[in-house]
Amino acid sequence: MRARINDLGWRRLLPLLFTIHCSWTSQAAKPSALFTSYAQEVRPWERYLNEVMTAEDAESEAWERTCELLYELEQHPLDLNSASREELEELPFLTAQQIEELMDYRYHYGAMRSEGELRMIRSLDEARCRLLTYFIYLGEREKKTKRTARSELTTTARIPLDSNDDEKDYLGGPYRHWVRYQLTYGNDVKLGLVAAQDAGEPFFADKNRWGYDYYSLYLQLKNLGRIETLAVGCYRVSMGMGLVMNNSFGLGKIAMLQNMGRTTNTITAHASRTENYLQGVATTVRFGRNVKATAFVSYGATDATLNKDGTAKSILTSGYHRTRTEMDKKHNLVALKTGGSLRWTPRLTLGQLSLGVNALYVHLDRELKPGTATLYRRHYPEGNDFLNTSVDYGYVHPRWALSGETAIDKQGHLATINTLNVRLTDVLSMMALQRFYSYSYSSLDAQSYSDGGRVQNESGLYVGLTWQPSPALRLTAYTDYAYFAWARYRISQTSQSWDGLLQAAYTWRKWNFGARYRLRMKQRDNEDKTALENHWTHRGRLTVAYGDDEGWSFRSQMDGGYGDGEWGMMVSGSLQWAHGWLRLNGGGGYYHTDSYDSRVWLYEPGPLYTYSMYQFYGEGVHYWLMARAQVWRQLMLTAKASGPEKPALEVQLRWKF
Repeated sequence: MRARINDLGWRRLLPLLFTIHCSWTSQAAKPSALFTSYAQEVRPWERYLNEVMTAEDAESEAWERTCELLYELEQHPLDLNSASREELEELPFLTAQQIEELMDYRYHYGAMRSEGELRMIRSLDEARCRLLTYFIYLGEREKKTKRTARSELTTTARIPLDSNDDEKDYLGGPYRHWVRYQLTYGNDVKLGLVAAQDAGEPFFADKNRWGYDYYSLYLQLKNLGRIETLAVGCYRVSMGMGLVMNNSFGLGKIAMLQNMGRTTNTITAHASRTENYLQGVATTVRFGRNVKATAFVSYGATDATLNKDGTAKSILTSGYHRTRTEMDKKHNLVALKTGGSLRWTPRLTLGQLSLGVNALYVHLDRELKPGTATLYRRHYPEGNDFLNTSVDYGYVHPRWALSGETAIDKQGHLATINTLNVRLTDVLSMMALQRFYSYSYSSLDAQSYSDGGRVQNESGLYVGLTWQPSPALRLTAYTDYAYFAWARYRISQTSQSWDGLLQAAYTWRKWNFGARYRLRMKQRDNEDKTALENHWTHRGRLTVAYGDDEGWSFRSQMDGGYGDGEWGMMVSGSLQWAHGWLRLNGGGGYYHTDSYDSRVWLYEPGPLYTYSMYQFYGEGVHYWLMARAQVWRQLMLTAKASGPEKPALEVQLRWKF
């Protein structure tokens, strides 16, 4: 203990000297003006989040929900010196071990005085440190700022600039538009309404006689005595590691190295436009210091494809109602969902222990009959009633962390996932993840780590390494093997897959360099369906970026892929200029692919509460231009134009009052 206390002065001085040397302390002035800083509206954290994405992640709506969660956290940052463990767990990019180190640092050395001290948390890399600064602040903050009621009204419209023959059968106009209003009071009260319309959906017509095709009304209250969280209206719930219930955020394979399989138990108001949510009441109540219980009930309609006998063939979550066929599937099924969890989290002398019990019961007003005569659907969930229960467990030590969840369904079929994270040295850490999902395990709301996209019919092992020999250089790698005991789509027998990746990131002052190589193997039936064929895919990416939140910055990127005799590539770049109230940026790229199977992906900035990830195939050029102006302190205007494949203009107006 004496050595740690005597080292405190150097621990305070070294990070300050380091940040001065790297010219990074410009970020430190940000917390004092969180609600008036123009740079805070730019969301530069998106580029850091984009660095941990894979092509497959880009197509998942879980990433959109994750981004919307981060938009909310950015508007209501946490005081890092007083935030609870549960509040820090709301940040999806922090691992359980990093949270433990932050809590331990605060316990031994008291409040942090500068963001430079984040560098003393050894498991935090350069990119993670920068990412964290957008969602926290340090030091005192005026009471009136924390406890003032604030309203935000955002309206967005996307206007196509040419006609599309594919839209001739649409029931509505070609415009996409949505409105979002939210009232907050500090971090304890959140009340809002979201109304959204996709292009082609009828407005004040057909089944949308109340105007918009989609509405979400929500109220969230926190810290009401023993009530930790209370949500009324539309909300999302995640429990454990997602084997029973998880319709909140999700992360991909590369990000697993960041999330480290952390167990969660959260209730979040549904303030997004995705149609995967619960509707009713949910609450988390504390019983003493280490015990809390969560309970929820939901009742609402969802989209479904029906069989000729009136039963449900499949449950849909896309939310599109543009054509007569899509509109006929709207709200065909009503679901009652209720459940909860009981969690015990005692603080030990060294580390944190957590134990939880979770349950979910679902009743459908129509029988679910997915057509199990087809071989790969033989074990899909069917019936009217579903029951899933699980236990989750975890222990976090400053140098290692263990977590997992084991679940059973109504028929007793098993699913389990377990992770081990070890910091082997100060610069090297490892993660291992094992999962076994029985091909007979049934759950309608499970969402967890998998290579096949379902918590069913999969067992496998994932091993990831992170090596950071210096604050500027970071190397990550993983290998993942999966075995599928039952038939799958386009696979009529037992199969397997393999996935491997190597990624490097280097930062020097305002320069950022990145490289990534990924190799995947998937099996599919041959033409005669007599044997399996191995299909290998290679993907690579090189990036160079320069700049900061203010002034000039640019990013150049090259993507390429090859598989089954086909290849695809894209060269892209973007340029940005920001000063005070005005921000201008634009970019473009050239792509050439042999087919859709060799397509490439490109991320580009968009208006608030939107996440823009596009895919390209064939040959062509893509460009975009965007301007964002803080017209005055409460009003912000954003306009974006893109093309030429589907030219469109997006306009957004946000008013804070």
